[in-house]
Order: sequence, then structure tokens, then C-alpha cells
Amino acid sequence: MSCAIEVERLVRDFAGTRALDGVNLHVPTSQVLGLLGPNGAGKTTMVRTLATLLAPTAGQAWVGGFDVVREAARVREIIGLTGQYASVDEKLTGRENLILIGRLLGLKRAEAKARADSLLADFALTDAGRRPAQTYSGGMRRRLDLAASLVGRPRILFLDEPSTGLDPRARRDLWQRVRQLQEDGTTVLLTTQYLEEADALADSIVVLDQGRVIAEGTAAQLKARVGARTLSVTVSDPALAARAAEHITAVAGVQVQVDGDQISASVQHPALLPAVLRALDDAGIEVSELGLRGASLDDVFLALTGHSSRLDTGRSEDAA
Repeated sequence: MSCAIEVERLVRDFAGTRALDGVNLHVPTSQVLGLLGPNGAGKTTMVRTLATLLAPTAGQAWVGGFDVVREAARVREIIGLTGQYASVDEKLTGRENLILIGRLLGLKRAEAKARADSLLADFALTDAGRRPAQTYSGGMRRRLDLAASLVGRPRILFLDEPSTGLDPRARRDLWQRVRQLQEDGTTVLLTTQYLEEADALADSIVVLDQGRVIAEGTAAQLKARVGARTLSVTVSDPALAARAAEHITAVAGVQVQVDGDQISASVQHPALLPAVLRALDDAGIEVSELGLRGASLDDVFLALTGHSSRLDTGRSEDAA
């Protein structure tokens, strides 16, 4: 399978700080790559470098077969970019924004208008298309921003935390659109801090931390690296939670966490589930919920980095 994006030993420095430290990436054509990591990990720096907005300090990268430094103009012809924040002109209407972008991309006036109307319909913005963008809700702005990145029918699309600030319904609408783009042959590089987003969309995942790749593979492969399952117990009487935790520790032989009426623990063997239930029943502790789930991507991230995927969420990416 041909690669739409290839990165070899990419380095990017900012005033003595190394934001990217020898990164390698390979994204097959028509695939979705999820690039995970906390703020400061280097995700946005990677996107900006691949989109020719930043020059690498060292290493090489090719997008659509074109070198991002020597053939930057050719790269810009085949990509679309949606950044973390909506970049449309708030004074213009949604339709005017899309027509303007079409004209800047060299479309004739009639073509630009037709493309704008088509995208407004695709993103359920036809009725709002003649209103100034400043009147749009956050979800509508993000949809307009994504539509703007698609005016030129890009072969490769960079989505830098596209669902930031969206409510769950708007986020799932965005996911559906990304799936449709992939089905149409678009290659997508998606950066996100929402691990469920990568789980839902990405064919493969790369985890960045402090500018380095610390893991890569499919979601299933990364989860398999953790192996452990999470036992979750909810007791009917919160006053008995501490006592229940003692019994669970005795049965499972692991440390547990208590949060109100809920007790959780990382365990290896599913056979512990009935054993825990019997122990609590023998102790006269009533259980209202009992469950065992497999490792999540959040568990993977915590195991790999030692911290949450939401670390330093207020920190600027390029300050890293």
C-alpha cells in the first residue's frame, strides 16, 4: 500500500526547546492516523510542519510524495487543514467564506459558488449559510471550518484537535463526516486528546510524548500491551465501601481505589469477578453494580506515560 505521508527522523526546535525529537511516521493512502498525546507533546508542531507552515530543524517529510521543504507549493495544492480553532472570517457569511476560499484556490466564480453550496448542504449549514459566521454556535463554526478545508477537494487532510469545544452530538456528527471522507479516498491525520475519538476513527495510532513516538499500532494492539482489566464495584451503602475494598484486596491481591460508593482495581484474570462477588456476599455487603472491562486507550496512555491524556490542557502546544 502506498504512503500518503512519510516522516523520517523529524526534528523541530523552538528557542532551545525540542518539540519534535526524531519522529518517524508512515500513513498509508486512504487511512486515518490518530496522533495522540497531551498538550506539549508535539502534535500541533507535527501538523504545522507537514502542512509547510513550519520548516523542520532536521529530518525529512513527504506529503503525497512531495518534500515539505523543497516542494512546499505542491504539498499545499493537495492538502486541507483544520486547526484547533475556527479560522473563518466572522464578518462574512458562511457562504461568502467558502466562496472566498474557492476563489483564492483558483476556482471560477460560478465553480466557487457551486462548491460552497454543495459543502453547506453536506454540513447541514444551508439555512445558516447567508448569516455572518459570528452568529454561529461553536459546533456550527467547527463544521464551517472543516467545510473550508475541503473546498479544494484535498487528497490529504490534517485535523488538529477538530472536536475541541464540541458537545457530544456535534462531535459524533464530525466523526461521521471523517468516516465519509475516508470512504471517498481521503487520507486523514487526526490529532486529538479524546482517546475515544481515536478509538472510533483511527486505523492506526501513534502516541507522542515530549516530542517522541513512545508507541504505535492499532487500538487493539495498544490495548493488548496493557493486558489488565478494570474491576468496578458499586456498593449499595457507601458507608461500607472501605470494608468492601478490604475484601476485594484480599481476594484479588491488588491495590484498589475507592471513590464514594465505587471501588475499582486493575486485575488480570476475569475469574476474579465471581470470587469477589462471593466474598462480598459472605461479608453481608450488598452490591448494586459489578463489572469487568477491558483496557481502554486511556489505560494505555497512563501505562505508557505515567500521566493522564489530559495533562497540561491549558498549556500551549508550541511552548513545549
